[in-house]
Amino acid sequence: GFPFFLPKGLVLKNLLIDYWRKLHTREGYVEIATPMLLNRQLWETSGHWGHYRENMYTTVIDETDFAIKPMNCPGGMLVYKMEPHSYRELPMRIGELGVIHRNEKSGTLHGLMRVRCCTQDDAHIFMTPEQIPEEIKGVVRLIDEVYSDFGFSYHVELSTRPENSIGSDEDWEMATNGLKSALDDLGLSYVVNEGDGAFYGPKIDFHLEDSIGRTWQCGTIQLDFQLPQRFEAEYIGEDGNKHRPIMIHRVVFGSIERFIGILIEHFAGKFPLWLSPVQVKVLSISEKYNDYAKKIEMDLKKEGLRCEMDGRAEKIGYKIRTAQLERIPYMLVIGEREAETGSVSVRKRDDGDLGSMPIKQLLEILHEEGI
Repeated sequence: GFPFFLPKGLVLKNLLIDYWRKLHTREGYVEIATPMLLNRQLWETSGHWGHYRENMYTTVIDETDFAIKPMNCPGGMLVYKMEPHSYRELPMRIGELGVIHRNEKSGTLHGLMRVRCCTQDDAHIFMTPEQIPEEIKGVVRLIDEVYSDFGFSYHVELSTRPENSIGSDEDWEMATNGLKSALDDLGLSYVVNEGDGAFYGPKIDFHLEDSIGRTWQCGTIQLDFQLPQRFEAEYIGEDGNKHRPIMIHRVVFGSIERFIGILIEHFAGKFPLWLSPVQVKVLSISEKYNDYAKKIEMDLKKEGLRCEMDGRAEKIGYKIRTAQLERIPYMLVIGEREAETGSVSVRKRDDGDLGSMPIKQLLEILHEEGI
């Protein structure tokens, strides 16, 4: 349940993080980082100690109970409270790629899909009651854009109040109606999943469908009236008085680990060019041409491409088969003719032999496909 990331896996993870950061910067989010270990008092205030304790890893430091965070939200609340806020600053969109730990039962663990340690692409939006509909719609549009970029279809569920919950009936009704009205305004079809909300608020869940028809719950939008009350979060309203903000918790990937697992299954390892840990592999026909092959590799790296060279003393057919099994998008075969003419012989993963061409032409093809 505690994944290790090897070099190519970490390249993929970092590519997803870079993609996430660009989108969120465009959408007006700021990014923070909060401690992994926080004291018991904080978790009691948030309600996690009483409602989520069995899923938390705990320790004692200087005779004080601490817990490794299973969620990022209490840390986000502390960041919001570090300074006073005006209604003019709202909505405030705060993102965090936080590493969380949850004591999942061993029987529920499932590859990268269900783990005990993961990176959650969290964000918390603090807003006025009037801003709720537009902020929810904005998050739905963002999630839709991301899933469309990766070629996923999805369905939506509205999860309502569970038995183990905090807060008044009035708050729960208001929060649930807020999510319903946003979905209705967007014209999204959804099913109601009774009793499956978070203990502090209802939520919209996005279930991805992979290439073989399985569904995975990834994106979530939770509307929360409770944590701002429990942490006594405030902003100064237009009337000069103190008011309580409303909070949205939301994730797009869900956890980056689970999203990577889904992507591997969905693409069967054949990632699009921009997402491939190795985009181009240079294959020399014999060791005599390794110097030229190495020069091609370095030239491509200078252009920002993720490139490797196979200069082993193996037959070229074996090298090509190996690269194909590794799902490399482009293979460049280097032999006597290529070395003499300063060209490369190009093979594409799904289209086979593209012929011989100068590096400049290859770069045009790669840029057109999107690197």
